[in-house]
Amino acid sequence: MRTEISARKVKGEFLHQVEELSGQSVWACYQCGCCSSGCPIAEEMDLLPNQVIRYVQLGMEEELLASKTIWLCVSCFQCFARCPRGIDISKIMDALRQMAMAGGVDRFGPGEIPSAELARAPQQALVTVVRKLGA
Repeated sequence: MRTEISARKVKGEFLHQVEELSGQSVWACYQCGCCSSGCPIAEEMDLLPNQVIRYVQLGMEEELLASKTIWLCVSCFQCFARCPRGIDISKIMDALRQMAMAGGVDRFGPGEIPSAELARAPQQALVTVVRKLGA
């Protein structure tokens, strides 16, 4: 799948909506990768945290909202602690989840997590799922 990048997409409403919902300046990120190197579940993600930021910068809304990464983020704040620019990526992930759910997408609820996954998931991930989904 080839995605077209245009000035209209880069300067579009999607980026502004993400920044407004998250309270974070997406253009402050210069792609150092510290967030991704510290992420405890990066190996499970289809997009690394720094790639999520780049996709937002490029206006790649459809790809992001279809990504499993926004649902896997456990909001452990490791990315925020490591970011030299002070970007709280967990807030950006929350904004993306809100946008996806507003569009009718909802990945899963806590009761739908397979028991095999529950057995190996870190406790923080389970607490975060419950907190995020209000279950």
